[in-house]
Amino acid sequence: MKQIGLFEMRRLEALSNTIFGVAMTLLAYDLPKASRFANAPAWIDLVRAYAQPVIALTISFIVAGVFWLSHHRRLTFAPEGSRGEVFLNLIFLLSIVMLPVTNGFYGVYRLDSVVAVSYGFHLTVIAGLNALLWILALRGRRNPELLVTAIFPVFVFVFGTVMAVVAPSVAQFTWCLAFGAPLAGWLAARRWPLRTN
Repeated sequence: MKQIGLFEMRRLEALSNTIFGVAMTLLAYDLPKASRFANAPAWIDLVRAYAQPVIALTISFIVAGVFWLSHHRRLTFAPEGSRGEVFLNLIFLLSIVMLPVTNGFYGVYRLDSVVAVSYGFHLTVIAGLNALLWILALRGRRNPELLVTAIFPVFVFVFGTVMAVVAPSVAQFTWCLAFGAPLAGWLAARRWPLRTN
């Protein structure tokens, strides 16, 4: 019997699609414009102007895409939720809305420790909220693959953020390890297979 007071989580889908779409588009807003160059640029001018912003855009776009997939998978997996879970989902979506802001700073000052740590902290918050939402969605169910896939990026982003304190140029490569979450989930599923009764 359907419980009274539960929110149909799929109703968040249209809102989340819009938020992710706008945030992912705005990532490119801070890319250098043609007016920056007085004359036609040489190859090295293009590299100097675009290398850092494009690296930041690529990382942020992939991060947003991965969390968009995770978010929609979670909405399908747990079609109903409490008001608290809805509120937590809205905070998660707010963290996505803020991604173009931290991406803009990171694109310009990627090798600065303070900026890299701030960016890494933001990625950690996004991953932490996503993991918490998955933990709530999996309540009462044993699914090591989904749980590890959700939690793995949190540890990677925390490690990358700590790395950004001492070596900001290395942190960007460390954060990319978070995209190994599906592999970590697959390994967890092999280690602790689901038992069907």
